[in-house]
Amino acid sequence: MPDIAAVKAALAAQRIETPSWGYGNSGTRFKVFAQPGVPRDPYEKLDDAAEVHARTGVAPKVSLHIPWDRVDDYAALGAHAKERGLELGAINSNTFQEDDYRLGSVCHPDPKVRRKAVGHLLECVDIMDATGSTDLKLWFADGTNYPGQDDVTARQDRLAECLAEVYARLGDDQRMLLEYKLFEPAFYTTDVPDWGTAYAHCLKLGPKAKVVVDTGHHAPGTNIEFIVALLLREGKLGGFDFNSRFYADDDLMVGSSDPFQLFRIMHEVVRNGGLDAAADVAFMLDQCHNIEAKVPAVIRSVMNVQEATAKALLVDAAALAAAQRSGDVLAAHAVLMDAYATDVRPLLRELREEQGLDPDPVAATLRSGRLERVAAERVGGAQAGWGA
Repeated sequence: MPDIAAVKAALAAQRIETPSWGYGNSGTRFKVFAQPGVPRDPYEKLDDAAEVHARTGVAPKVSLHIPWDRVDDYAALGAHAKERGLELGAINSNTFQEDDYRLGSVCHPDPKVRRKAVGHLLECVDIMDATGSTDLKLWFADGTNYPGQDDVTARQDRLAECLAEVYARLGDDQRMLLEYKLFEPAFYTTDVPDWGTAYAHCLKLGPKAKVVVDTGHHAPGTNIEFIVALLLREGKLGGFDFNSRFYADDDLMVGSSDPFQLFRIMHEVVRNGGLDAAADVAFMLDQCHNIEAKVPAVIRSVMNVQEATAKALLVDAAALAAAQRSGDVLAAHAVLMDAYATDVRPLLRELREEQGLDPDPVAATLRSGRLERVAAERVGGAQAGWGA
């Protein structure tokens, strides 16, 4: 049976990175829904992230998105984060919100547009230098909507050339994390549509290039845990963008629509050493809280990852291996199901109390009155959100 003390130690050591954009206004293709108290600048986003970390104890890193989080003084922003008990995490680029990128960015047929896109990516590396961030996270909306619109192979050549230039700019302790997405906004071809394409580019670039698995970026029925296991085996899993999906890239709260899938993913993470510090896997959230309150939703998301991780840590590895060796299909499946059926909430409540935290982080932040206080204080100015 698993050692409960070891399980607690692993959970206490886990780190979950929250996204700055998760604290801003977001919505659907039809409407962005504004909420009272939403941050008006990156500093206030960090204040909200500090509340999440204070309640959960496992969320000290915050991903930034450029240009949404652009400031004049990144050293000052980093100092503000440190004052709040945080550090700045991955720097996310944006090559999809300007008119020049209508036909793509790094894959665009016009070299002037590609030059502009690469310039932005190099700017993001400069920001990494200024903030101490080690991860540059890349997602490209590049692709085509019509057969014959562009040369598919030539677009891959352009992508490889641009990635190589940015890769060469990285420092010794910096990484490039390449994300993929099945479709949208390109619907005929997407230039980085799957883990294999991302893996092929990362393999050619070198050891500082790794793949990001966004849990919402796959076709229905895709076995994401297999992808995770394979990338871990190859030493090429750089991190996750955790969210949940029901139809496509819904960016719902992680574990909200299929918690069993999240457990299966975390089982492969645990089984293949993904929690070890040496693996350097970034457990990041990538979510848009459109209709729910921002800070409680991020806290709940962190808790969902913790619960899935706790269940994965409770899998009886010896019993599972024995059943697998003997070919006992039902026994092996039962070992996983027993762990998944375990109510780990009492264990996590106990761990939080041992750490001096409230056992119910969401209830604690709701009781604190912070949401009402912040809503009263953050009046005036422009709320942060998509494109801001």
